[in-house]
Amino acid sequence: MKKDARIFVAGHRGLVGGAIVRCLKADGYTNLFCRTHAELDLTRQDEVDRFFAEEQPEYVFLAAAKVGGIYANSTYPADFIRDNLLIQSNIVDAAFVHATRKLLFLGSSCIYPREAPQPIPEDALLSGPLEPTNESYAVAKIAGIKLCQAMRRQHGFDAISAMPTNLYGPGDNFHPENSHVVPGLMRRFHEAKLADAAEVAVWGTGAPLREFLHVDDLAEALVFLMEHYSDESIVNVGSGVEVSIAELVKTIKRVVGFQGAIRFERPEMDGTPRKLVDSSRLYSMGWKPKHSLEQGLADTYAWFKNNAVG
Repeated sequence: MKKDARIFVAGHRGLVGGAIVRCLKADGYTNLFCRTHAELDLTRQDEVDRFFAEEQPEYVFLAAAKVGGIYANSTYPADFIRDNLLIQSNIVDAAFVHATRKLLFLGSSCIYPREAPQPIPEDALLSGPLEPTNESYAVAKIAGIKLCQAMRRQHGFDAISAMPTNLYGPGDNFHPENSHVVPGLMRRFHEAKLADAAEVAVWGTGAPLREFLHVDDLAEALVFLMEHYSDESIVNVGSGVEVSIAELVKTIKRVVGFQGAIRFERPEMDGTPRKLVDSSRLYSMGWKPKHSLEQGLADTYAWFKNNAVG
């Protein structure tokens, strides 16, 4: 990409989109296009088509999506599958029709089967049943991957897909109910510290193993792929390090400075027993993450205290 290329970052107010914008600006890209939901409703095909016709973006980072944790996915499954199908279909179609040079579609490691081999290789896609607690979101993302692959095969459209592992970092959603595990726990421990609470309750047993990636590392990987990769094969993006939820909880407790006890409850909320993606394809291209988990969590907590409390 040339530094003055016309680049559209869809979802720039989200965790990943915001990190992509920061990364592009830091790398010297100067011609970025971003729109709020009020300015451009990505679920409306006519609005998306009009935007592409007027702005003619050369490159598109498709980071816009309806996202949430286990509670949100279980409570609003219709919203998750409908909105995500609309967003990604509208953007991919408009990008092709209006001669975008390249599009990067952002998926999620939840696309893989619940019992996928560990670490999860890219070819595990569609090899078994999905995790029920986020099935609607995963089905929508799988459809997005297949759409990008089909557009490449039928039309020669340069669409690539990246599958990040569990993400966290500055700009995350710290909602007490609709957030993912890291921001949800961080807020809970922070509020417990302020209230001088005796303990914090955590859903599940603490036994599941998870891999976490700082969102700024992901953003660098996505820009790297946009610059250097062109193939229909999906690419996993992970840290290569996994921890138990119990270990994660203890680390967040330490970073926040909470002095009370931890109580695990509702074991049925454990979700997938283990989820580590095989990122060897990406690593072999020359990219590696920079943040350790504790360093990244401390960075995230500092952002939370300055921006998201309230």
